[in-house]
Amino acid sequence: MAALSSGLLARTVDGGTRAAVPITAGTPSLLRAINERTVLDLIHNRGPLSRAQVARVSGLSKPTVSLALSGLLTARLVCEVGRSHGDRGPSAVLYELNPSAGWVVGIDVGRKWVRAAIADISGKVVARRDERARVSSQRSLIGQIGAIAHRLAGEAGVAWSQVTQATLGSPGVFDPARGYVAMAPNLPGWGRHGLVEAVRAELGSSVTFENDVNLAALAERNHGLGRNLRNFVLLSVGTGIGLALIVDGQLRRGAHGAAGEIAYMPIGPGDPKDPVNRRRGALEESAAAAGIVREAKHLGMRGPLSAEAVFSAARRGNRTARRVVEIEAERLALAIATITPVLDPELVVLGGGVGRNGDLLLEPIEHELRQLLAFRPKVAVSALGDDAVLQGAVATALEAARERVFARQPGRQLHRVAG
Repeated sequence: MAALSSGLLARTVDGGTRAAVPITAGTPSLLRAINERTVLDLIHNRGPLSRAQVARVSGLSKPTVSLALSGLLTARLVCEVGRSHGDRGPSAVLYELNPSAGWVVGIDVGRKWVRAAIADISGKVVARRDERARVSSQRSLIGQIGAIAHRLAGEAGVAWSQVTQATLGSPGVFDPARGYVAMAPNLPGWGRHGLVEAVRAELGSSVTFENDVNLAALAERNHGLGRNLRNFVLLSVGTGIGLALIVDGQLRRGAHGAAGEIAYMPIGPGDPKDPVNRRRGALEESAAAAGIVREAKHLGMRGPLSAEAVFSAARRGNRTARRVVEIEAERLALAIATITPVLDPELVVLGGGVGRNGDLLLEPIEHELRQLLAFRPKVAVSALGDDAVLQGAVATALEAARERVFARQPGRQLHRVAG
């Protein structure tokens, strides 16, 4: 999971750092808080560590480290976890981040599934649940979210009041000014006013909202194909279509949080000004799961159809299904070719239920890109599977929780961030 911030840099939830407000030097309590934060970060990132190891890595004196550890032990932010067993010299007490210092819940809300997990402050997932989404109404879905989250806390053996932070990922764009999620047509009632208040009534005020594709990209940056890249995009294709942008190592949301809403690009058959295309987006109508099914029926495939069934038929050699897959690859390649000259990503990661069919999609997409572009990004399929959004939600909640857990201790309000 993402690391804690260190020194006088405040860590943002999307992985970057920004300078904290300048601090007036000189007060003993402030210096103690700075030293404690430095020690806490080292123990989290490299632990378990002994006092001598912390002093050697941090450059702080041993008495300073001892004082900082004493404060962190009193605050129950670190704990002793045994002794070192070196070949030379006496053994030393080892310290690690106290896992029970805080708890987080990550929630992935989709058209078909609600996935949720609870983790301790070290990032260890303690319990998880996956349920079919109850999307008949906003009320039923929010009730399900609340029930799952509270059940997870019970399974972890903690009261809900002990959960420090929750992050909920869903389709759409969260508008903090107006307090609702826009552009989420695949979740009935999700775009109505009062959504945020209703979710917070179930989960409390310490819940943040984020676009699901953005969370998948953060998981890809932390744990997947984007780990060593500064610039890549994640193209998620399933029930809907969305793009997340990692630029210079940071998630970019745009002026209104709508960066990457490529569902609305005017790509595909039909009039992009048609009311249906304006509501859901022309690209989504043509290239998401429902569009694949419509294309298959148009070309003559019969029987109960789903996007999954079309891809399965293509693998079995069905000519019509293979043609549907080719058309899908052409549309996705055109979308990639449209964004590439603007963003110049090093990598395009394909995700989502449709996008993960790399065995059928990658070759025709790359063939089409060779016809469309003079320079091309690499295209690859995410290895995170269905867990990408949930992993991103847990990681985002951890970032916020770690800041709050440290800052709520008396005398430790270091990270009041500028702007």
